[in-house]
Amino acid sequence: MTATAEETGVCPVCGAAFTEGDRFCEDCGVPLTSPDPGSAPCGSCATGTLDADGFCRVCGMQPSVADRHDLDLGVVAAVSDRGKRHAHNEDAMALRVLDDTGTRILVVCDGVSSSDHAEDAAARAAATAADRLASELAGGLGAEAATILAIGAAADAVAALGDRGDRTPSCTIVSAVVTASSVTTGSIGDSRAYWLTGEPSAAPPRKLSTDDSVAAGLVELGVDEATAMSMPDAHTLTAWLGADADSIEPHVRTFVPSGPGAVLVCSDGLWNYFPTADTLTELALPQALTDPCAAAHHLADLALAAGGGDNITVAVAPFAVPHRPALSRNH
Repeated sequence: MTATAEETGVCPVCGAAFTEGDRFCEDCGVPLTSPDPGSAPCGSCATGTLDADGFCRVCGMQPSVADRHDLDLGVVAAVSDRGKRHAHNEDAMALRVLDDTGTRILVVCDGVSSSDHAEDAAARAAATAADRLASELAGGLGAEAATILAIGAAADAVAALGDRGDRTPSCTIVSAVVTASSVTTGSIGDSRAYWLTGEPSAAPPRKLSTDDSVAAGLVELGVDEATAMSMPDAHTLTAWLGADADSIEPHVRTFVPSGPGAVLVCSDGLWNYFPTADTLTELALPQALTDPCAAAHHLADLALAAGGGDNITVAVAPFAVPHRPALSRNH
C-alpha cells in the first residue's frame, strides 16, 4: 500500500496505513477502534475499561487486540505472537507483493521495551519501510538501493515520534526483498533474516543479516559466539531506530541461492531459542516451501513452548529458482 495524504495512522498489527474513520484494517482485518471505548473491558486486568485511546483507566495498559495474529498472502506469510511474559505485543510486521514481478517484501520490527511507545515505533517503521520498498522497486530501483532508502525512511519516521532522551520510542528493523533470482536483506539492530534449505546442491542454510549488539561486537573481536552470547549484556543493542540513535548505517546484503529453500525473517523472540540456521531449517522445512503461514505458526508455537519470554514475530517466503552458483555481496 502506498501512503497518501489522507492516511492518518498505521495498523498496530500489520503496519498498513489507514484513513480516519476506518474501523477495520483493510490488510489484516483487525479492529482499529473500539465500538464503545468508554465501556470496552481491559484484557490486562479484571476491572478496568479502556479510554478513547485504548488505554485502561485502572492498570494503564493498552491491551493487544489478540495474543496472536497473522498475515497470509499465499506466496508470503507472517505471524506475530505476544508471548507469555509481555502484557502487549511490541513487534510489528508488514508484507507486500508486487503484482507485476511477484517480488515479495518482508519487514519485521521489534520495539525496544525500555523505550516509551515501543509498539508505535515498530508499527511506524514496518509500514514505512514496506511502502518505500514497494514504491522504489516498482519504479525500477535496485533492491539494495531501495533497501537503504527504505530503512532510512523508517528511521526518520521513528525519530519523528519523540525527542532525544532515555525513553524515546525506538525499535529494530530487518527487511527482505525476495525476487525470482535473489534475496536482499537489510537490518539495524538484532532482528534477523535467514536462508533455509534442505537441498544438498544448494548453498547451505545461513544467517543473512548482521546483528548490532554487544555480543556481535565481541564475536567480531574474536570471542567465541557461545561465550559472547552468555555475557549478561549480550543482547544490548549498539544500533537501533529512534530519535536518540546515531547515524543510520544499515547492513545490506544480496544473496543468490543455487537451489530451492525459504527466507525467514524474525524477531529475537524466535531466534533466542533457535539461533542457528541449521536448527531453523530442521524446524521449518519442508512445510515452509509449500505453506509459509503454517510454517510461521509452527515456529511461533515452538518459541512459546520453549518459554515465550518475548514477543515472537516470524515471516516466511518460499524460494524456488533454477540451479546456479551461489553469490553474496556484503555492505
